[in-house]
Amino acid sequence: MSAPTTEHWVAVKRILRYLRETIGMGLCLHKSGSSMLSAFSDADWAGNPDDRRSTGGFAIFFGGNLISSSSRKQPTVSRSSTEAEYKAIADATAEIIWLQVLLRELGIPQFRPPTQPYFIAFASYSTTLIWIKDGREFRS
Repeated sequence: MSAPTTEHWVAVKRILRYLRETIGMGLCLHKSGSSMLSAFSDADWAGNPDDRRSTGGFAIFFGGNLISSSSRKQPTVSRSSTEAEYKAIADATAEIIWLQVLLRELGIPQFRPPTQPYFIAFASYSTTLIWIKDGREFRS
């Protein structure tokens, strides 16, 4: 930035205070016997009363360790709670596919018996269980 203002300096100082106070915090990763990726997602339907958009989120685990999570307002209005849940599952699916590629490039083996899907996405509220295998989607 070529001409920082007082507002910018206040923001920088706030960030530095946050970093100073949270320096000892972090995630503990424990050795796990499993190398399976699993994702859990959730969404609220029309949770924002002003624009009626939903908030969706997910948590992704590698074995028993949380390795990725996200929570954000969905970009479009959902017509039903199922649609809001489906959008949250789609976000989790995109993240887990990216993580599979990353783990493969790092040479980290992934748990995948020949008869099992690449991963299972669990959605709360919705009774849909989606299995993704070889780029195809199966519902139960």
